[in-house]
Amino acid sequence: MPILQSIVHTIDKAGSDTPATLTPTTEAMSDSPTMSELLAGLNKAFHGKAKTWGRFTEGDDAGDFAPRLSSLMVGDQDFVTFSRELAERVKALVDDHLPLGGHLLIAHERQGDTEYLSLALLHQRQGFGLDDDQNVVTVNQLNLTQPSLAARINLTQWQEDSPSRQYLSFLRDRGGKKLADDFAALLGAQEGVDASSETRTLLKAFSDYVEQEDLSEEQSREKTDAVIDYASDQASRGEPITLDELSELVDEQQPKAFYEHIRQQDYGLSPEIPPDKRALNQFRRFTGRAGGVSISFDSHLLGSSVEYDAEQDRLIIKKVPTGLRDQLKKS
Repeated sequence: MPILQSIVHTIDKAGSDTPATLTPTTEAMSDSPTMSELLAGLNKAFHGKAKTWGRFTEGDDAGDFAPRLSSLMVGDQDFVTFSRELAERVKALVDDHLPLGGHLLIAHERQGDTEYLSLALLHQRQGFGLDDDQNVVTVNQLNLTQPSLAARINLTQWQEDSPSRQYLSFLRDRGGKKLADDFAALLGAQEGVDASSETRTLLKAFSDYVEQEDLSEEQSREKTDAVIDYASDQASRGEPITLDELSELVDEQQPKAFYEHIRQQDYGLSPEIPPDKRALNQFRRFTGRAGGVSISFDSHLLGSSVEYDAEQDRLIIKKVPTGLRDQLKKS
């Protein structure tokens, strides 16, 4: 993961009634193993948080962040100047919304064939260490897990004019809605898809497909594991789930079958879905077959639509599927 360019500007603010001040850095930092580890830790924390996914707004409401970024990418503006101007705008957000300042990290990195721009407003927290005489001392360290502001842009996807609606992602779970809205305005970002809703819809489509295909318990478990492993890996890397790739994993013999199921049933899913870790972690299928009875349901239904009475070893289904109910009425 080579870091092509990186810099840290400091935004100081002593309290809510004190104006923020910017202490800019005049030179970009050189790449180093320590900086690479720091950025890797930040990316890991960022990928695990609730985010808004989207793209740059076009037209009159676009703002000037994307044009400035475009100038940086073609070499018409240098990285230090670009970062300084961005830091000035972030300082205004700190003034309006935050009681304390922080350190604004801006990094341009490459992972494989893909380039990214990451930015995050990091704060310091107190930790403990040992001095040369093995005495315990307090040390300040950057808190990578709780940035007030953070965003990540897939530069390669953006420059390729990809039809994807989610090459840009930013945090929404820190500092309140107004801060998130103003940060989105600073970036000129518009929301593409709801990651949580799309992930849940995808998992429902998969559950429907498994039931439709009447798979064995072992097959169902294998396919579920494949789907969750793939989606979780994409989430950890900050990459979207691609329906074409997922369909091939679900059925190698019929690689388009699951994709066609999604299209025919009109779930309204995008070709690329930003994975939501929380929705993935909640998903698991319970399956079982014995004595001519086959049962399969999603784990999140346990306790609501489905109840298990451990004392009497009974499974109670509160909401009978419509098709099954019609069959029972006719029997």
